[in-house]
Amino acid sequence: MALAVVAVIVLLGVVLLVLPGLMVDHDLAGGHLAAADRLNAVNNVRTTLLQTVGGAVVLFGACATWRQLRVSQDGLNATREGNITDRFSRAVDQLGSDKLDVRIGGIYALWRLADHSDRDREAVVSIMAAYLRTHLPWPPQEPTVPAADASINSVPPLETRAADAQTALTCLGVLYQERRPEWLNVSSTDLRRADCDGLWLHGANFDGACMEAASVYQVNLSKASLIAANLRHAELGTSILHQVRCLQADLRGARLVKADLRSADFTRADLREANLRKTRAQGAVLAGADLRLADLRGCDLTDADLQGARLEGALASDLTIWPAGFNARTAGVVVTADPGIEPDNLLPAAALTRRVPLLRSEPRLYGTALDIDG
Repeated sequence: MALAVVAVIVLLGVVLLVLPGLMVDHDLAGGHLAAADRLNAVNNVRTTLLQTVGGAVVLFGACATWRQLRVSQDGLNATREGNITDRFSRAVDQLGSDKLDVRIGGIYALWRLADHSDRDREAVVSIMAAYLRTHLPWPPQEPTVPAADASINSVPPLETRAADAQTALTCLGVLYQERRPEWLNVSSTDLRRADCDGLWLHGANFDGACMEAASVYQVNLSKASLIAANLRHAELGTSILHQVRCLQADLRGARLVKADLRSADFTRADLREANLRKTRAQGAVLAGADLRLADLRGCDLTDADLQGARLEGALASDLTIWPAGFNARTAGVVVTADPGIEPDNLLPAAALTRRVPLLRSEPRLYGTALDIDG
């Protein structure tokens, strides 16, 4: 270190004391200047060299500082990643706890991590989906869970019977707005009387799930898959079901008032007694669907596919728009007065706890009240 300091001092001395004179003499090429003029020339060269040396020192100091900052930042990032990993591991461990409050705490811990770490968002969303599939399988497997054939009026809301699962569902629906992963699997889950209001479930897979009497108000379900899903009495008012796949789904008694059903596929779906007032169903596929006793007043069915659909007893008004060439009266549709403008807030105050009315199209309850088999 001492030798390095001495070398630097000697180098500076040569640069500032010896080199200016040599450079001036070289530029004169044998010429002569007055002593005062030569002294000024040497000082000018010395000043320029001094500025150059000063600039080099500043640049070296900046590079050293930048390198030190990079090292410090790398250390901080490593520490932060280590802390996130530890917190992630602890939160996942909490999900396996026997205590409900600990599991809910683990879900919220993962939710908070996903908010602060984009790298972990996809993993957290996938974990929430897996949590729902494993804790709420459909049909139910635990004796403490309401049976699959239990009356929906005897099933408590999801937030009451499985608060941790409701929290996981809410977490999933909030974080999924970033669309990572691209395909979310929540199939074959027991979501009876679940609270999905306002969630983002675009492209989610709910095939074979039971969402009977669930509140799915103002939810984005565009391009979601609900094949063979149970949505009886579900509240789907003002939700977006654009290009959704509801093939063979059960939507008896479901409320879809002012919902967006454009280009949705309801092939062979059961929509008996469903409320589709003021829905936008342009280009929807309803081939083979059962729409008996459904309320279609004010529904826009422009370019919809109604081939093989059953419409006996369905209600329509003069505001209902049918596909070109479709004869509603021949199909058994009952034309009646339009109910008028629907209110902005279509969600009942007690949507999750309301008693579900009996369906007139349910054969075991009403016998021959409706010709079920045609």
